[in-house]
Amino acid sequence: MIMEYPTILSIAEEKLDLDALVAQITLPTTGAVVIFTGIVRGLTTRGESHRTSYLEYEAYRPMAEEKMQQVADEIRQKWPVVEGIAILQRIGRLDAGTPTTLIACSAAHRDTGVFDAARYGIDRLKEIVPVWKKEVGPDGAEWVEGHYHPKPGE
Repeated sequence: MIMEYPTILSIAEEKLDLDALVAQITLPTTGAVVIFTGIVRGLTTRGESHRTSYLEYEAYRPMAEEKMQQVADEIRQKWPVVEGIAILQRIGRLDAGTPTTLIACSAAHRDTGVFDAARYGIDRLKEIVPVWKKEVGPDGAEWVEGHYHPKPGE
């Protein structure tokens, strides 16, 4: 029996439902799901320590979803044993303590590279998916830029 491996990609304004997500990437053969969730920090130590009240995320949805698909394809190429993949990015206003990003990979066993696959997923998401965030705190607001700038073809 050949099973189709699920891929969930989403730019979402609504709250993430972890149980529903895990169910969507779980197959009868799944024995492990690795999940990474990014959270809005209330205290940021990048540069000078400062408080963050909330973040505002924006994305150009068509390009972001295309790049999320690229990340999923890269994961499948590097870790063919990965069964399900979920890549979700929240947009809109997100208060401190709120999940912003979620990467999940499922596989038959935990020792098949599924941890590395999820780590790769979040690293690549931050590298190539066009999502912008504005950090808002008691001292004002600032657009936060990443350190990576995509090269042609990425």
